[in-house]
This record gives sequence, structure tokens and C-alpha cells, in this order.
Amino acid sequence: MTQVIETIDVDVPVSVAYNQWTRFEDFPKFLDEVDSITQVTDTLTEWTVTVAGQTRTFEAEITEQHPDERVAWNSTGGEADHAGVVTFHRLEDTKTRVTVQLDWEPKGLLEHLGAAVGVAGHAVKKDLGNFKQLVESEGQTGQGWRGDVE
Repeated sequence: MTQVIETIDVDVPVSVAYNQWTRFEDFPKFLDEVDSITQVTDTLTEWTVTVAGQTRTFEAEITEQHPDERVAWNSTGGEADHAGVVTFHRLEDTKTRVTVQLDWEPKGLLEHLGAAVGVAGHAVKKDLGNFKQLVESEGQTGQGWRGDVE
């Protein structure tokens, strides 16, 4: 299992950062390897990603979600094995720290090589930079899902 932990501070209130993160269909706007996400139910999403030139599909289940605090998930089927959590920490009224922890199992030679040299960490850091740019430029453009999953 490979683990990546990355953090970024965004200049928006915690509710704005959280709302943007929970609009899963918007993930392709800031996650370079995500082609699409469909929210099937409040806790189940279907993902299509392209990693190292290979397209994979899988489902992920939200295992814990608390508005303005955290979202955790596990893959539940398909061609990817991963789990993660994103947390939101209020630093100031208009500043939030977003931390992503991602645990994943590389598949195939290219992914194993990428994991060995830290490609995933660089990708997550870049994606968080994309998230910062998106959420700071768009601001409060809509409501995310604010349900609670224990």
C-alpha cells in the first residue's frame, strides 16, 4: 500500500472549501487523472480515471462524512484499490487548511515504478493546487452535499 498525505491552505471559508469538495461531479475540473464521477447515491460514486495511460473504472463508498470537517471513502469494486480522507480545518474566517490522505495499491509495472519515485505525491500536490485555484476563483458557486455519514 502506498500512502500520500498533502496539505494546502485555501483563502475561502471552511464551508466554501467543503461544499466545493463534496460536488463530486466537479472533480475533473481539478483532478487531472479523473475523467468522470457519477454520484449514484448519497454514499456511492462511480469513477472513471486514466492513470499512466490506462483507463480504469471503480466505485467508491463514502464511509464517513461530517459537514465542514471530513469526508472519508473506500473503493468498493472495479479496477482500483484505494481509500482516503480529506479534512477541513478553519484557520481564519476566510482561510481553510485542506489535508488529503490517500492510501492506494499500485497495479502494474508503471504504477509500481511511479509509487517508488513518489509520482502520486506530486500528482496530489498538483491537484490540490488546482483545487485551490478553482475554489478561490469560483468562490461560493453552489451547495455541496451536507449530509452526515457516521
